[in-house]
Amino acid sequence: MKRIFTKLSVLTFLCFLFINAASAQDITIRGVVSDGADKTTLPGVSVLVKGTQIGTQTDATGKYAISAPANATLVFSYIGYNPTEMQVNNRTVINVELASSSQQLEQVVVVGYGTQKKIDVTGSVGNVKGEDIAKQASVNPVSSLQGKVAGVTITNVGAPGGTPQLTIRGTSTIYGKTGALYVVDGVWYDDINFLNPADIADISILKDASAQSIFGIRGANGVVLVTTTKGKKGDPIINYNGSVGFQRVTNKVEMANASEYATAVNEAYALLGQPALFANTDLGKGTDWYGLMLRDAMVTNHQISINGGTEKSTYNLSLGYLNQDGIVKNNNYQRYTARLSNDIQIFEALKIGYNVAANSSKSKDAPTALFRGLYAASPVVPVFNPDGSYGDSNDFNLGNGSNINPQVTMDFFNQRTTKYKVTGNVFAELKLLKDFTFKTSVGGDFGQEEVRGYVPKYEATTAQNNTISKLNIDRVENRNWIIENTLTYDKQWDDHRLTVLAGQTAQRVKTYKTFAEAQNVPYSSESDLYLALGDAASRSIRDEGELSTFSSYFARVNYAYKNKYLLNASFRRDGASQFYGFDSNPWGNFPSVGAGWVITNEDFMKDQKVFSNLKLRGSWGKVGNAGVPFNPSTLTVDQSAALIAFFGGNPQTGASIRSIVPPSLLWERSAGTNVGLEMGFMENRLKIETDYYTRKTEQAIFNIPILGSLGTTNSTILGNQADIKNSGVEFLTTWADKTQGGLTYTISANLGINNNKVLNVSSGDNPVYQGGVGLTSGYRSTRTVNNRPIGEFFGYQVAGIFQTAEEVAEWKNNKFSIGDFKFADINNDGTIDDRDRVVLGNPNPKFSYGVNTNFAYKSFDLTVDIQGVAGVDVLNANLANRFGNENYTKDFFDHRWTGPGSSNTYPSANLANELNKAPSSFYVESGDYIRLRNIQLGYTLPQSLTTKWKARSLRVFINAQNAVNLFGYKGFSPEVGGTPTNAGIDTNVYPLFATYNFGVNLTF
Repeated sequence: MKRIFTKLSVLTFLCFLFINAASAQDITIRGVVSDGADKTTLPGVSVLVKGTQIGTQTDATGKYAISAPANATLVFSYIGYNPTEMQVNNRTVINVELASSSQQLEQVVVVGYGTQKKIDVTGSVGNVKGEDIAKQASVNPVSSLQGKVAGVTITNVGAPGGTPQLTIRGTSTIYGKTGALYVVDGVWYDDINFLNPADIADISILKDASAQSIFGIRGANGVVLVTTTKGKKGDPIINYNGSVGFQRVTNKVEMANASEYATAVNEAYALLGQPALFANTDLGKGTDWYGLMLRDAMVTNHQISINGGTEKSTYNLSLGYLNQDGIVKNNNYQRYTARLSNDIQIFEALKIGYNVAANSSKSKDAPTALFRGLYAASPVVPVFNPDGSYGDSNDFNLGNGSNINPQVTMDFFNQRTTKYKVTGNVFAELKLLKDFTFKTSVGGDFGQEEVRGYVPKYEATTAQNNTISKLNIDRVENRNWIIENTLTYDKQWDDHRLTVLAGQTAQRVKTYKTFAEAQNVPYSSESDLYLALGDAASRSIRDEGELSTFSSYFARVNYAYKNKYLLNASFRRDGASQFYGFDSNPWGNFPSVGAGWVITNEDFMKDQKVFSNLKLRGSWGKVGNAGVPFNPSTLTVDQSAALIAFFGGNPQTGASIRSIVPPSLLWERSAGTNVGLEMGFMENRLKIETDYYTRKTEQAIFNIPILGSLGTTNSTILGNQADIKNSGVEFLTTWADKTQGGLTYTISANLGINNNKVLNVSSGDNPVYQGGVGLTSGYRSTRTVNNRPIGEFFGYQVAGIFQTAEEVAEWKNNKFSIGDFKFADINNDGTIDDRDRVVLGNPNPKFSYGVNTNFAYKSFDLTVDIQGVAGVDVLNANLANRFGNENYTKDFFDHRWTGPGSSNTYPSANLANELNKAPSSFYVESGDYIRLRNIQLGYTLPQSLTTKWKARSLRVFINAQNAVNLFGYKGFSPEVGGTPTNAGIDTNVYPLFATYNFGVNLTF
């Protein structure tokens, strides 16, 4: 593949050498741009030399001046008007009158296997342009979508190189894959971490079943269509886009200092009837572990691209480099990207092309449990002792809860992750018999990820030591390919427009994993860590793999009559290898239908002055979720070392059944309806769009508990266990206008409201409990049950704090002490047990919203984006997860119970009490937040200046992302992800940070 990529690159550069770069001598063209109706002049009109990035704007009086070749074409564009092209033809004065676009019906959006005019779309499709993504400081394109599309929620991951969690219209599965399908230039992926945001031209998000059903088994969680930048006809254009900046932790959680910690620990010991641990609590501030481990982190991002072409061939080549330090010391991520695309018109009826992308990344990883350690670590423990040894919590008799010196964790953690990915596709498009177009595409990706971890032999503290060095190398390889063939019939006659699409797809997804380790591997340098250097007897390797194949057939019909009545119908039939081996049919059928009525095109609406556009649309469809375990029909066994038995002194490998094969397994399907209304007012300066949707996941696949006596490893069985419903409303409002003073601006606001409910579970009223062991001191903190949301928080309702021993004595059980939580006795039996647990909160957001603005005045431009969620809860398990003597937050210390009447909301310092640390309403907090997601101010230097430097344009900008974050949650960030039944539990979340950077966009 590397050789192929190299040859393609050389071929493209040879094409550059033969491009005719000669151009006609430049002349200066002047003129005035005005409204074609009322003849008023128009300020701020964009004037662009076609095929280049040379451009200017009209001034406050509508006048412009631009230097261009004598044979060039000028493109005039303005909000609310139809774009107009004018050939120069050696003219030095060109006055232009723009015609108002009353409905802006020509906007084109990308849909499955093609494009449609916005007015013809009957489903719900959100769209984000590449220029809006480029104005974000996010290094991941998914993160750049946050707050941009109604009904789409994104949970960011702070760790460099992490993958944000994207959810479209709520969680619709429990066990299957919850992520959307990403389609990049026709190739299917589970994520797009490998993409450089600067390479993206357009993103469409298919939100309803009608739009998604053309993707069949992969469309249940939504589809994100990504179109990358293509070449354009014209002279070569070289563009450099780069920025440099830093990241800083925001909303830092303040922890108790050494004196406060010692005071609280002594109080906890006194309540337990034990002598004080600290004879002297005046210990000063002690160690600030967060301040020690966190830092302002540098980030730099660079991209250079070359774009151009002739009448027969267009090309685009881009190279990118990202270097991002994590806010944790020693954490670093570097990414290299390259993308090459080439479209060649062989002759009038045949076009061929290819897209090839390569991605390489490497990172110095941070310890996965570091933030839990920073939270728990005692401030009385020094980083180092006076003799240079590490501070040891054992010297202070702190026990197991705070037996961590985070500096030791960092110093002896050595893990590197490297990733490689080459992906792309080759296509050919042939026009047949005037109205037919046949397209074939072959694509795929080759990827490899390697995680190398090394633990040396060391002895730092009593609890933190290692007697045998160990080297682990885990490798994952992906080999995926997809072949698609489509035939399109496109015909327009009289008042009719008809497009018929028929297609076939074959796809294979293969993953191979190896896990190897060796002990007593010496360390001399990073390049000398080999498994062969370890003890031969300790070396081990195991592997596993997954292989799925898919075969699909699909068709779609789009029909429009008089641009008033619209019909869209599609059907897809998919077969998947996961479902072979069952009595049930391995094939699934996924139909959809959508209809639209453009009311403003009716004769009775022609004389009205209220609506510029009024369109009603509705749709229904079914999609599927193929994200189920591989080979569920195959019985697997466990052959771990614990099952070895000795007979006659010889070891014999034993085996245990790992799981029970379900008797049958049906498709997990999602059926949804959508009704939408689109309105435009005042020549479409004001546009309003609203949707109501309902989506029901039928026969959802997930595990439910079974009797442990059946002998399986996990005591569960996989099956079609539940029905899940998501319903809601979405709003999108956009105002775009201009002022006579030359200011153009766009203000857009979106709101998504979603309600999630499990309609039924095969376990009936017996809940499925999750979110427990290792997260909340062993307690299960989430519940999934009939007629309630997925994974809702479940525990005790705090009714106050026990103030006196007399109050404690009133209860039948003696689990409580003064200063403990007083829980509500729900069943009024005088004792507190599992029967008193109640619903505490919902980790599924009810509201998501965004406000996005763009302003342009003369050479200045400003972008301001606001984003937030509401109606969501978070479980602060950092505070609840205690074994004894972990540190406390400053908030808890300041408000804790210290005696009768001191507090009736916060308990005593004895949080490690059995029920004090149980999931309760005290730990469930609002996860609502609103933030200044992004603000960018740019300035484009005058063309008169840049031409002296032989440059087409130069723009400089400053940017701030997540600079202002408003929320009431007492943790670092309310953005807490997780799997459906474990969502919203905060135990080790990477802290939220703001990014500030300065950038330059230079074009030659």
